Amino acid sequence: MKKLLLVNCNTEKAPYPVPPLGLCLLSAGLEDDWEVSIYDCMFDEGVDLINRVLQFKPDYIGFSIRNIDNTMPDNCVYYVDNQISRIILPVKKITSAKIILGGSGFSIFPQELMELTQADYGIIGEGETAFRQLLDSLDKGEDVFSFRNVLVGSGTKAGSGSAYIHQGLFSDRFSEIDRKIDFTPYRERGAYSIQTKRGCSHGCIYCTYPLLEGTAFRTRKPVDIVDEIEQAQSRVGDVMFEFVDSTFNDPRGHAEAICREIIRRKLRVRLRTMGINPRNSSEELFELMMEAGFIQIDATPDSASPILLSNLGKGFDLHEVQQMATAIRKFNLPTMWFFLFGGPGENSETFKETLDFIDQYINPEDLVYMASGLRVYPNTPLEKTALQEQVIKPGQSLLYPPVFYFSNGITRDRLVQLIHDASSDRLNCIYSAETRPPLEMLQEAHKLRAEQKLKEPMFRTLLRIRKEWKGKGLL
Repeated sequence: MKKLLLVNCNTEKAPYPVPPLGLCLLSAGLEDDWEVSIYDCMFDEGVDLINRVLQFKPDYIGFSIRNIDNTMPDNCVYYVDNQISRIILPVKKITSAKIILGGSGFSIFPQELMELTQADYGIIGEGETAFRQLLDSLDKGEDVFSFRNVLVGSGTKAGSGSAYIHQGLFSDRFSEIDRKIDFTPYRERGAYSIQTKRGCSHGCIYCTYPLLEGTAFRTRKPVDIVDEIEQAQSRVGDVMFEFVDSTFNDPRGHAEAICREIIRRKLRVRLRTMGINPRNSSEELFELMMEAGFIQIDATPDSASPILLSNLGKGFDLHEVQQMATAIRKFNLPTMWFFLFGGPGENSETFKETLDFIDQYINPEDLVYMASGLRVYPNTPLEKTALQEQVIKPGQSLLYPPVFYFSNGITRDRLVQLIHDASSDRLNCIYSAETRPPLEMLQEAHKLRAEQKLKEPMFRTLLRIRKEWKGKGLL
């Protein structure tokens, strides 16, 4: 049986470490025919990777590049150089195994990363089908140049037959993350990732989800999703489960069905999720989420200015955002809000419109992240806007240095100053470039949570301490 080593290159632990769900799903679909091993660089940053390669002696090595940078223009951290120099290239020097790249970050910049790494092959988009086809054909000595999703390295140039984002059904297997990697450090600091769907039918101008997963929602059955949660819980015990979809409550009714299945089984679970779509939110949804076990959600409207909501292609209006915020506050569902300033049409007035919304509708006990600038990615509507406004030049690489779009209706310095002023006056508002709390505050929060056996999200504990420190003149 041939050997395959899958390597998670992601080492970013802020705001919390994310387990390699994609690699675990990939492994689940291959392990019947291959001897598959996963090496996770998250916590040791690849220190023991060379030893693993020498001991395991794989025939093929797949490197997953998840993140390119942290998307923060004022505190930008570029990950790719370290991933290549400290993880990928050292392995290339000590093995004759074929090197295959993949992952969401790679799929956004496939040509550039193939050339930088001199990898043998690359998989664009979803890997469950394409990766198996590539491995099977390589094993048989067959031609792979015409494969969809596959790039073939050729000297310093990468070519392919027909690069295409696969949009078929994704694997119905369970990831079983806890069985494929050491899940202990994730349990302590992160969450157990659950994917309920792929694809996104929305048109946010900066977003890569439709490019990576397709423009139609492909949902899993609620029964299968809850089976996965129940089985994982039986193995790992009390752990946070996080739904990692682009938006949890799309398409309409799917999230409600998942919650009802959890409630029907009387599972006692802790849940959180990423983006909630205001258009498909309702009091019924939030009531079901609370009953099912949600203790935290992320709300990502990006703006509360009608002009910006339209220009960003959000697909919902201000009234729907207001309705969602009112319902969230009614159920006191702990929420982290995310606002993205600087998009096309942003100016001092549109900024004030969003600030007024924050003051009027958001619970002061909930956290508000305020980010400036939009990361420009290839093949998005924002790239076209950036070209039209001469923010970028035709043919310019967007990989490095990272390019950020700022509205020509307000200077970048003025926008950042407005955010600083707003976050100084509002203790629950934080500028995204300054999100790391002081070590002393974190230590006090951990002590308080242990002493009082608090179950609330960490951000609420930190906010209460922040208010106390402010009152004592410590901030």
